[in-house]
Amino acid sequence: MRGNEVGTRWAAVVINYEAGGALCECVRSLLDDTSAGHAPHVVVVDNGSSDGSAAAVARALPAVTVLDPGGNLGYARAANLGIAATDTPIVAVCNPDLEVRPGAAGAVLGRLDAEGDLGAVGPMIRNPDGTIYPSARSVPRLRDAVGHGLLGLAWPTNPFTRRYRQLDADPSRGRDVDWVSGAAVWLRRGALSTVGGWDERYFMYVEDVDLCWQLRRLGWRVAYEPGAVVTHVQGATTAKHPYRMIAEHHRSLYRFASKRWHGARRLALPFAAAFLALRAGLAMADHALRRRPKPPQVTG
Repeated sequence: MRGNEVGTRWAAVVINYEAGGALCECVRSLLDDTSAGHAPHVVVVDNGSSDGSAAAVARALPAVTVLDPGGNLGYARAANLGIAATDTPIVAVCNPDLEVRPGAAGAVLGRLDAEGDLGAVGPMIRNPDGTIYPSARSVPRLRDAVGHGLLGLAWPTNPFTRRYRQLDADPSRGRDVDWVSGAAVWLRRGALSTVGGWDERYFMYVEDVDLCWQLRRLGWRVAYEPGAVVTHVQGATTAKHPYRMIAEHHRSLYRFASKRWHGARRLALPFAAAFLALRAGLAMADHALRRRPKPPQVTG
């Protein structure tokens, strides 16, 4: 075990991009969580930020390892780079704009210690207003994928979205799920090695779906653990390039479909591409409408 990991059983890899002061707060919250016996070894992988956030962490928290790969590698490749800089049996990968609540590590490592076939565990993710973000989901069947894609923007509680996001599940109870959000996920290194790490062909989005899908194909379980709680500022690091992120999201969805579909199902890929292009256009239009300033109200 590497020198700065002596005495700890887990490490945390934070993928940073232009997170500003949120990065320091995230790293401090990870270091403050000693509920698993020791603070983790924290590695920050800086994906080409220009805001000085990684340098601020290096100055304020010298025990943290800061890696500068010289550009934006994308989420999956940066995750693999950070994981390779650690040796612990458990490693968490997380966004830079979240706060880990005390006790999260103890809850997750307790599950991983007790359940040897558990490969990945996701915490309860809360929004800044305290509401629960549906971070534990299903890999949708085609019907639900199309229904969610068409209706999710305008009617977020439609039946297709409810099934995909498991909105009817009790968020206070742990359960096995198809996948958990890569915004915060604890991984068993032994399980991760069986699938070769994160698929670096994804630049942004859906790499977490793919990783959990691969783990489950090899017999590993994926679980949601509400005893571990993090607060996440959704999209804080992607808000500067919203249209590019929408395009990346839908490009990654197509990549996942092309990876999963075999045989005769591959004949449907051109239709999937056309549908995803339409869905991306609708998402961009929806974003533009939401950003449009409201006209001043006339009062009499």
